[in-house]
Amino acid sequence: MKTCVLAAAAALAACAAVAAEAPADGIDPCVDFYAYVNRAWLDQTELPPDRARIGSFDSLRVANAQLLERALGEAAARPDAEPTPGRRLVATDFAAGSDEKAIEARGLAALKPLLDRIDALGSADELPPLLAALARAQVAAPLAVFVSPDAKDKRRYALYLRQSGLGLPDRDDYVDDNEHARRIRDAYRVYAQRLLALAGAPADETTVDTLFGFEKKLAAASLARAQQRDPVAVYNPHDVHTLGAFAAGFDWAAWLRAYAGRDDLRLIVGETGFVRAFAKLTAEPPAVWRSYLRVRLLDAYARRLPKPFDAAAFAYHDAAIRGLRQPLPRAERIVQAIGATAVAEGLGEIYVARAFSPKAQQRASQLVADVTAAMRQHIEQLDWMGAPTKQRALAKLAAIAPKIGAPATWRRYDGLVFRRDDFAGNALRAAEWQTADRLAELDKPVDRTRWNTSPYIVNAYAGTLNDIVFPAGILQPPFFDADADDATNYGAIGTVIGHEITHHFDDRGRQFDADGNLADWWTEPDAAAYKARVDRVVALYEGYEPVPGQRINGRLTLGENVSDLSGVQIAYDALQAAIGRDPAAGATINGRTAAQRFFVAYATLWRGKQRVEALVNQLRTDPHSPAPYRVLAPLSNNAAFAAAFSCKPGSPMAAAQPVTVW
Repeated sequence: MKTCVLAAAAALAACAAVAAEAPADGIDPCVDFYAYVNRAWLDQTELPPDRARIGSFDSLRVANAQLLERALGEAAARPDAEPTPGRRLVATDFAAGSDEKAIEARGLAALKPLLDRIDALGSADELPPLLAALARAQVAAPLAVFVSPDAKDKRRYALYLRQSGLGLPDRDDYVDDNEHARRIRDAYRVYAQRLLALAGAPADETTVDTLFGFEKKLAAASLARAQQRDPVAVYNPHDVHTLGAFAAGFDWAAWLRAYAGRDDLRLIVGETGFVRAFAKLTAEPPAVWRSYLRVRLLDAYARRLPKPFDAAAFAYHDAAIRGLRQPLPRAERIVQAIGATAVAEGLGEIYVARAFSPKAQQRASQLVADVTAAMRQHIEQLDWMGAPTKQRALAKLAAIAPKIGAPATWRRYDGLVFRRDDFAGNALRAAEWQTADRLAELDKPVDRTRWNTSPYIVNAYAGTLNDIVFPAGILQPPFFDADADDATNYGAIGTVIGHEITHHFDDRGRQFDADGNLADWWTEPDAAAYKARVDRVVALYEGYEPVPGQRINGRLTLGENVSDLSGVQIAYDALQAAIGRDPAAGATINGRTAAQRFFVAYATLWRGKQRVEALVNQLRTDPHSPAPYRVLAPLSNNAAFAAAFSCKPGSPMAAAQPVTVW
């Protein structure tokens, strides 16, 4: 009988501890360590109807969301009483999201100015200012436009243009002839038609056919996801003059003046083929563009609009693509909506005040130092890398800047105004405010202290400035516990730290130098040796078939896979250093050695259940391998794991010729 049937968010969080310490009977750890550690939990846990996936990450996300829901529920009654601008804004937005009557009453009022401009589009000459207005509202239609440090000169910012604007999850979904692609295409057509009809726009079959055909042309020009990972291929500097010659047919100067108020900016184009195709597609009839832009705008804000729009978004994005049976609780969805805006840091302010301690920050800092030291030893001991490259690798490692917990100061959000009766309008104003705020930085030096994620987030990042970021949100059990034994912490958050450090040396990250600049610092023989090693990683993961007919894309997931393989290894060596400082940390507890506890903690970290729809979508679009293979592949190629569980060479969890990179 199932003992952990999850019917609510609270139950999901409560089930996190089930079977964490009970290995499954009859399963050999040397055959399937993921099942050995997690089978009891998997057998006792069912997916609730409002979740596409459950597991360690998800249980902590739910716990963090519940903390924020309680805090915002209290603050929403008197937002002006909150002590900082960020906290006042998120409290006001939570109140707005909770007032469903006001949302229904306002309808499309917040979007009406943009919808009216779309309705008035009569010629291609009118597209530049309209697309600029949508871009300022952070609607990627069809280009994603943003300010970011220049990849080749991290001292300054540049304006980036990247491909975007597709309604389907991936470009291949427009043409693939399989059950998944056909089902998603049908669902998207229904969704687009529903959005148009709800907005009172033409929504007949011919309109939808034409819209889909237009997007299919964009998809045909789109670069494959794996190819987008090549930082050299997507670094193409232009100004409006060279871009106008390269991608003729669109008035880039007029667009840039409308978007940024000036036309002398440096532009970094990502996918050149897509940008060129977009310029040509501006000659499509205005009616086609009107339908396309309406759908893109409505889709971007649907979650904050009246119930029919929200329900349509759920039916497509959550039910069709991810397999959900019912929506998340309203309060949790509001927190997610706030977290998707420029004021997400305000949620982090609340979270840190309630859930992060100086003790946790101090212990986490020690873990980062230990794992960094272990990576240093790994680089020094490499037998395939020559001395000049090794010296540069060590310099890059020494320059990595950790960001732990939360930023030292909180943003002020000067000039941004939220209303408690305008949920959609709040998001629109936040988007336009953030666009203006980032554009104002173009003439300023890059701020290396900036946090680009909110501290409540359950994740960690290797940043573009040769930094690593560990928000307070992930520095919680089961990832990290300031009072837990070292083996458990190094096997959990330690491996996450190792993963993020390795990202700066994965197949993509290795192309950036100690300052974070895109620059080749490798000798040709060392680069060739590295490529030979990562090619083995590609082959290893492409041998896994999580769903019949759907293998892991070894090229798309290569950066994450290299970081998993090496992250576990260096975290384990960091544990040995901790034991060297304090031999008591190496004690056997409850019959398990420190090494065994380390690997059990790692496998527990990745346990989870996932809907088939969500898994298929992940395999097609996500650079991360599915959770079981983030255990099976790294540990079956790890000599320390084989020794800890006495696995014989050639057994499923002890590769005869282990794949290693760092």
